[in-house]
Amino acid sequence: MASIYSVGKLNEYIQKMFEQDYLLSNEVSVRGEVSNCKYHSTGHVYFSLKESGSVIPCVMFSSHRRNLKFKMQDGQQVVVKGKVNVFVRDGKYQLYASQIQLDGDGELYLAFEQLKARLAAEGMFDAEYKRKIPPYVKTVGVVAAPTGAVIRDIITVSKRRNPYVQVVLYPAIVQGDGAAPSIIRGIEKLEAYGADVIIVGRGGGTIEELWAFNEEAVAHAIFQCGVPVISAVGHETDFTIADFVADKRAATPTEAAEFAVGELAQTERYMEEYRRLLYKSMVTHIERAKMKNRLMKQKIQGASPEAKVREYRMTSARFAELLDQSMKHQMIAKRNRFQILVERVHAVSPVKRLNGGMAYLSDCDGKRISGVTNMKNGDELRIRMRDGEAKATIQEVYIGDVRGE
Repeated sequence: MASIYSVGKLNEYIQKMFEQDYLLSNEVSVRGEVSNCKYHSTGHVYFSLKESGSVIPCVMFSSHRRNLKFKMQDGQQVVVKGKVNVFVRDGKYQLYASQIQLDGDGELYLAFEQLKARLAAEGMFDAEYKRKIPPYVKTVGVVAAPTGAVIRDIITVSKRRNPYVQVVLYPAIVQGDGAAPSIIRGIEKLEAYGADVIIVGRGGGTIEELWAFNEEAVAHAIFQCGVPVISAVGHETDFTIADFVADKRAATPTEAAEFAVGELAQTERYMEEYRRLLYKSMVTHIERAKMKNRLMKQKIQGASPEAKVREYRMTSARFAELLDQSMKHQMIAKRNRFQILVERVHAVSPVKRLNGGMAYLSDCDGKRISGVTNMKNGDELRIRMRDGEAKATIQEVYIGDVRGE
């Protein structure tokens, strides 16, 4: 019976075969496209290389990460240098990478990243240099291919949003030899023409097809342009140097036209609202001016000599009225006081006593006699009563209280 091996022993045997193979025991370089790239928390990078339907799993341990000069992403063309060996636990072979370099389009990508970093360091991407797109434009310049969806979309959207806006096309070469100088001339010509805003754009493509928009000369032309520039290069996921240096980046030509051309209907609504607010403000201002005018007129009238005389007359009339009322009150008070005094005098009047049956005695000289102490027999008296006067002679004087008799 043939020998029976465990799975582990078999994988170890296969591993030794890989190690003894001349080609596989040394480092090999493999070209392919990166897929399923994952950066592990341990620092290892796991990915696969694929080409024409074939795939090989790969790993770069953290100890070799220092040799990696760029961030790996799916879709990159790379050349991986390393050893092929078997991972005994899983029973699969994989490429253990020690070095990874960009290849083909990858070299362009590296050049793109280097130029991007340099221009960023120079401040060409800084927000302080970004100019605002004018809210109301008359002329939109477009640097694009004369045929294709880009110019059609821009014209369609522009006319729909504002049919009075003029779209001026500079038919530029946007790919291949002569593309960068053509784009630069287009920017310069449209700026000289007097465009209010310039759209630089083309459809999507590979990094090689879009490379004209990654040229440093194009970046400087956009940065130095005297009018705002909108970049609309490629699809939404495509980014070029022109996108970073432009004043505004649009994901599509349609969006670029929407950025550049304000919607006329919306503008008309704004204007109507502003007209209404202006009218309301003017009415309020006029009413306040009228009120202020009335107040000023009242102040002027109040300060005039005629007003002063009228005021003095009113004051004099008021004082006269108060004086008249005071005099009346004084007269009433005096009259009341006089009446009280009359009543008091009347209360002690001899005439009143005489009227009550009393008599007034006096001697011959008219001196009042109030008692009998100084009287003697034979004295003459004058007796005055209510209805007249009589004379009498005293015949006898009695001193003392005679009421008990």
